[in-house]
Amino acid sequence: MNYLINHNKRILYYLGIVIIFLVISIYQPGFYHDVVIEALAEPNTNEISDEPDSENDFPWMIGPWAKYPHNPILTAGDYEWESKNVLNPTALVKDGKVYLFYRAQNDKRISCIGLAISNDGYNFEKQSEPVLVPTEKYEFAGVEDPRIVEIDGIYYMTYTGWIYHTNYLCLAVSKDFIHWEKKGKILPDWPMASKSGAIVPKKINGKYYMYFGDSDIFIATSENLIDWEPEIKAVLNRRFRKKDNGERYFDSLLVEPGPTPIITEQGILLIYNGANFSKEYATGEVLFSLEDPRVVLKRTDMPVLEVDNILEEKGEVNNVVFSEGLVQFNGKWFLYFGMGDSRIGVATADLKFIQ
Repeated sequence: MNYLINHNKRILYYLGIVIIFLVISIYQPGFYHDVVIEALAEPNTNEISDEPDSENDFPWMIGPWAKYPHNPILTAGDYEWESKNVLNPTALVKDGKVYLFYRAQNDKRISCIGLAISNDGYNFEKQSEPVLVPTEKYEFAGVEDPRIVEIDGIYYMTYTGWIYHTNYLCLAVSKDFIHWEKKGKILPDWPMASKSGAIVPKKINGKYYMYFGDSDIFIATSENLIDWEPEIKAVLNRRFRKKDNGERYFDSLLVEPGPTPIITEQGILLIYNGANFSKEYATGEVLFSLEDPRVVLKRTDMPVLEVDNILEEKGEVNNVVFSEGLVQFNGKWFLYFGMGDSRIGVATADLKFIQ
């Protein structure tokens, strides 16, 4: 009951702020950025460093990232079910090959999940049929934005079920990553739209953890990877506050988990996506504590990957680099990302951390 009361209070709070914004925006355009956003700002009290994005204390990031000069590596149009767009891929390595699970849209913009396979991480062969299609009421308008993790020989794929007016974080399970058993909505009582579930690949303190959300980033825990208990307090907030020079952060509008997190000696490294108030999407990195996965140890001040060419500037959604797939392959890190919500690219980095 207290859980629901707190949720309702949070919803009413934000509803009130939205109403204030609408009234102010009518009579005083431009006021939103300087006043209302500062009122909305909630400091992330989980951050234990005054400068969590200072990167020189100890090495913790992957990078620098170099975009493949021959991007895009995957485009739409080979099959009817992916005739419009391909985007937002997740990836894993098995038997010396990269398996890329990607969101595909047809001309009606209904999404399903396709699969492409590569021997070198750059050149992919698409499979002729999707591996996941909309079949349930909670996903009738599309299955979107997968993230995959292998734990104890079982593959767990979180994805977004879309029904036009809202979306649900869903789960499918497989033993061969070809045939999938849907487990339904995994946060059925979450009072807001839910998506973008990135599962930490190992138990920590006897529990599995999952980062999720597409405004701020929240956390959920599970004993069995099927039943999840979310926590209402965000673990990574949008950065509303301005920098000392008056500029906004690249993640001032929203933050959203990217690929499956990796565990290093330094902590839990999560690559995440952020957007600013110009609705330009870029990629950042954040390090959470292994002792308490809610606690932020480090966070990038600047994006590690951002829009810099016409194929990212123009597309189904303009000005988007959206990272969602990360693998260690052939002595490098490969980071797969959506370009303008219309095509798929890859960036690589030296192998600093071993999973």
